[in-house]
Amino acid sequence: MADERDDIIRAEPKGSAPVPLSVLDLATVGSGRTARQALGTTVELARLAERRGFHRFWVAEHHSMPGVASSSPAVILAHLAAHTDRIRLGSGGVMLPNHAPLVIAEQFGTLEALAPRRVDLGLGRAPGTDGATAAALRRSDRLREGADDFPQQLAELTRFLDDDFPDGHPYARIHAIPGPVQGRVPGGVQRADRPSVWLLGSSGFSARLAGALGLPFSFAHHFSAANTVPALQLYRDSFRPSDVLDRPYAKIGVQAFAAADPKEARRQVLTGALAMLRLRTGRPGLVPTPEEAETYDFGAAEREFVDDWLRNVAFGTPDEVRAGLAALVERTGADELMITTNAHTPGLRLRSYELIADAYGLPDA
Repeated sequence: MADERDDIIRAEPKGSAPVPLSVLDLATVGSGRTARQALGTTVELARLAERRGFHRFWVAEHHSMPGVASSSPAVILAHLAAHTDRIRLGSGGVMLPNHAPLVIAEQFGTLEALAPRRVDLGLGRAPGTDGATAAALRRSDRLREGADDFPQQLAELTRFLDDDFPDGHPYARIHAIPGPVQGRVPGGVQRADRPSVWLLGSSGFSARLAGALGLPFSFAHHFSAANTVPALQLYRDSFRPSDVLDRPYAKIGVQAFAAADPKEARRQVLTGALAMLRLRTGRPGLVPTPEEAETYDFGAAEREFVDDWLRNVAFGTPDEVRAGLAALVERTGADELMITTNAHTPGLRLRSYELIADAYGLPDA
């Protein structure tokens, strides 16, 4: 079992890439655009990623953020499954405390049935939003459940995915459908495959838990860069072989943007930096246009935030981006990079992924 699941999780580098490259998309909604247009761009990007040899395409769960249209990963992934054929699709991630484990098991069991052997279930323990929105998502009977309950919620979800609650457990007669039980009932021919479970994190908690459970780990370097190296080391030190992995597998998310003109690359990443500044200061909105970002009057503290943010973004010409990503792999020992691009202009965002693929020599199918 370990060898089979290990093969599903791991990927070999393509072209001249030092490690496999993947994509994380937030269905970014820019000023002057609609959610429908943003989700259409997500489909275009998924198809581009598949054609250009990127390994995975993940979408992230966020709530109450006007500039992010990816509040329902399972819905988006089902749509992407109908528009792609080979690329792995997944969540980066589903915020488990927001949902009953059985619901997630059924949603991703359905996705596995729609796209066999190419579904990843990335799980996070944060709410993906503020406390008030989390309360609205979970309702009163689940308000006390949160990050501290994550290991128990994860264990319950895994039991539902594997359909192996022990006899006498209150859920022993409850089955996630689609799921393994369909292969055990009379006439059943259900495949034994299930989504590949990943843990996501931006600190040490999930790193240690992923290592202890022998699960693949994805770290949010793109918004927690100071913690990347310590968290990956903690993951590797904590790792115990499992039925899923024989050895650690760490992926990191990184902001990247390439353009033929480095000035244009900076204009685009500045839009994402301003959007993040507004989010962090309680003013969430659409991703601003490059013109708005260029003319924004940054205060001293705001400028410091933006400059610090941009230091962890690989942007510039394709060769500059390639060099920045290669240096990140060298520094962290990551097994895979997942590129995300929070910027305003859809056509230039798509072109950025093409240029990065070209710089790495990824195949153009």
